[in-house]
Amino acid sequence: MKKIAVILSGCGVFDGSEIHEAVLTLFYLSRGGAQYHCASIDSVQEKTVNHGNHMETGEKRNIMAESARISRGNISNLSQISPKEYDAVIFPGGSGAVLNLCSFGKEGANMTVNADVEKLIKSFHEAKKPIGAICIAPVILAKVLAKHKVKVTIGNDAQTATVLNGFGAEHVNCKSDEICFDTKNLVVTTPAYMTAKNISEAAYGIEKLVGKILSL
Repeated sequence: MKKIAVILSGCGVFDGSEIHEAVLTLFYLSRGGAQYHCASIDSVQEKTVNHGNHMETGEKRNIMAESARISRGNISNLSQISPKEYDAVIFPGGSGAVLNLCSFGKEGANMTVNADVEKLIKSFHEAKKPIGAICIAPVILAKVLAKHKVKVTIGNDAQTATVLNGFGAEHVNCKSDEICFDTKNLVVTTPAYMTAKNISEAAYGIEKLVGKILSL
């Protein structure tokens, strides 16, 4: 049975992991016969948003504690995740991916990536283990794996694509029901809610991404 690490960045599209994308990832992994385990960062999230009115609340919330809401309490610090124990790693999207795992949401092209996240991505890449990223999360891979000219998609947002290409990555326009597969780097990405209008549209691409990851 394949074992896949799923990296969460909180709980909620505006300040953490996009819940639909995270749950669909876990669902398709389970339905595909894989074992999954969730991991996150044990630190305070960049901001906390009231998802009812989209306003920041000023609360201080822990990224791992919030992520544990999605994983039903079973979660580890991502610094403990190793390609020696896992067959692949997947990053769902949501604002947490670009606020908590990296700083793209605030700094754009001047972004930095959390040191543990960067180490994790490089370790899976060096071990030639598949890496998946959904929605806006491919931004992180584009930055970390830029020198490898990684091929990714975040949909068809021209401004973001220009930034990713500027890193040295190669952006490919995709629809929500499509995936971008970089055969050289074993990276699989899909736009999900970057282009999807509802959960069913997001599900098509996520199902294909998980299927491709499990086939590698």
